[in-house]
Amino acid sequence: MGKLREIDDITVCESTAEMLRKARAEGVETPFDRADAMSPCPIGAQNACCKHCAMGPCRLSSKAPYEKVGVCGATIDTFQARGFARMVAAGTAAHSDHGREMSELFLTVATGENPDFEIKEPAKLVSFATDMGVETEGRSERDVAVDLAHACLAQFTQQHGHLKLFERAPRKRFEKWQEAGVLSRGVDREVVEMMHRTHMGVDQDYRNLTLGAARCALADGWGGAMISTELSDILFGVPRPVRAEIDLGVLKKDEVNIIVHGHEPQLLDLMCRLAEDPEMLARAKAVGAAGINLVGMCCSGNEQLIRRGIPHAGNFMQCDPAIVTGAVDAMMVDVQCIQQGLSKMARCYHTKFITTNYRCKIEGAEHIEFHGDHGAREAGVKLITAGIDNFPNRNPDKIQIPAHKQWMIGGFSHETINYMLGGSFRGSYTPLNENIINGRIRGVAGVVGCNNPRVKHDWVHIELVKELLKNDVLVVQTGCSAIAMAKAGFATPEAARTYCGPGLAEVCEAVGMPPVLHAGACVDNSRILVALSEMVKAGGLGDDISDLPVAGAAPEYMSEKAIAIGHYFVASGVFTVFGVNVPHVEGTKWAEYLFDGIEKDLGGKWAVEPDPHKMAKLMIDHINRKREALGIQEKRERKLFDMEARRELKV
Repeated sequence: MGKLREIDDITVCESTAEMLRKARAEGVETPFDRADAMSPCPIGAQNACCKHCAMGPCRLSSKAPYEKVGVCGATIDTFQARGFARMVAAGTAAHSDHGREMSELFLTVATGENPDFEIKEPAKLVSFATDMGVETEGRSERDVAVDLAHACLAQFTQQHGHLKLFERAPRKRFEKWQEAGVLSRGVDREVVEMMHRTHMGVDQDYRNLTLGAARCALADGWGGAMISTELSDILFGVPRPVRAEIDLGVLKKDEVNIIVHGHEPQLLDLMCRLAEDPEMLARAKAVGAAGINLVGMCCSGNEQLIRRGIPHAGNFMQCDPAIVTGAVDAMMVDVQCIQQGLSKMARCYHTKFITTNYRCKIEGAEHIEFHGDHGAREAGVKLITAGIDNFPNRNPDKIQIPAHKQWMIGGFSHETINYMLGGSFRGSYTPLNENIINGRIRGVAGVVGCNNPRVKHDWVHIELVKELLKNDVLVVQTGCSAIAMAKAGFATPEAARTYCGPGLAEVCEAVGMPPVLHAGACVDNSRILVALSEMVKAGGLGDDISDLPVAGAAPEYMSEKAIAIGHYFVASGVFTVFGVNVPHVEGTKWAEYLFDGIEKDLGGKWAVEPDPHKMAKLMIDHINRKREALGIQEKRERKLFDMEARRELKV
């Protein structure tokens, strides 16, 4: 094993550091230890290898990339583009499969076959149905909902035309996609086609592969992911500002602690209701517990944090530390971002580690299958009972719950932002645009994404956002990044006075909002796409997303989903910076296209920069260039026009 890092070099999160010290003292291995023990493959890290056929695997030199080709003659550019495109296809498949699951669940609720869930937001049902081309006038809620469910499911299997939600985008953006040939037809078709095109002996033009990957990624952002977010809002509630507590300190010594981790909101939604059920509470008290403490983790936790304000234990790299507390009676997981090592970790303590989805079974874990569309309550009762019954098995000598926890405000959906800026009757992004034009807000940044054990936990997120806020850049967040910032106290209105430049601080204090807006789970990045489209629609900042003074970042990405997300933002016209390397060989034609040339085709481009301060500079410089192009770089003070000044106006 390689030399382990000092705990202070691993994380800036106090509760995580405390649990990592405990784990080392108890001889328990964590993902940080495994990362220190295993060096990443230098060839794979550059996408300089190919194992797409049995003539290889082939590897090329990054020092002289064009002196050698693969057995089939494939160049280093084909290697890189093909590997990148397959990552996009896998990420799109993951998010769109989630969207399909939500569509199928929604259909059972719409038809009245599913008594365990209901439509909570009739107004959102009507607005989304309208966007999907479903007739709503004079029709019953049930008929509209059934047609909407079928319309959503059709987006996955559609073979021709374009995804309906592309029509939410600015007209110029739609035409840009049309010109580049990247309008997604159907979600499934684009994923399958991308897998076909990256098979040996098919697409071997790096630019064509990268644009094909854009069409696949757009099927995620404007298709599967956006459908999932909209249907989740209809079923579980449109997120509105809500107070919540986060970090490992939310665990309770005298209550049954059940953590739900994953990405399917229906499991945690049902568990929230069962945790308040008198029968379940009586059972918990019968085994000596004071109650049931249901806690979210990662993205399914984010989904219910922004709707219900339930406690949230932490982000991706806090799953192991949560178990190390010795106080978690059960951790239930569904799909995505579930590390196999959690099963072994749970066996070191008393925690029951339970998988719930047929797509994600893990060796050594207990499996209690959960289906939202049938028998959900029965499965939920089994799951929550498993946690309750395990409470007496705790080892008091191993229990150590960190004291640290932080309150926050989350729930900043598109609807919330629209209302917050203009009220019930004048909801609009115009006030946001006006404050960007007058210079109080320099621009907007989406800072999203995962944790990665090879990066100092939470540090890059925090340092990047500090720099952005100081320079009057409003930050919108989702996923594990949002939790990193919330733990550090940035998701409170008071944070504006501490961290923001004078212009952004003034706006935040006037509206009463945090400078960092928690918009939900990683699948909810589609909310940012909707917000960007609304900014264009409000006027004054150009006529395409690529005209806006905005930028995106994923400081600690680790999954293929993140590559798909990054690529659909680039394809939507957004400059996007990743803090962990996007596999490439510097100086190759493909790398030059991805980090520069693609901007001519799609309006956005990629960048990689691990240093958070340099990352912030890249983003701020980009925002400034967009402001210059719009002619708003100089700060404009508000002015009360008298009659003489009005006469001088040239209109």
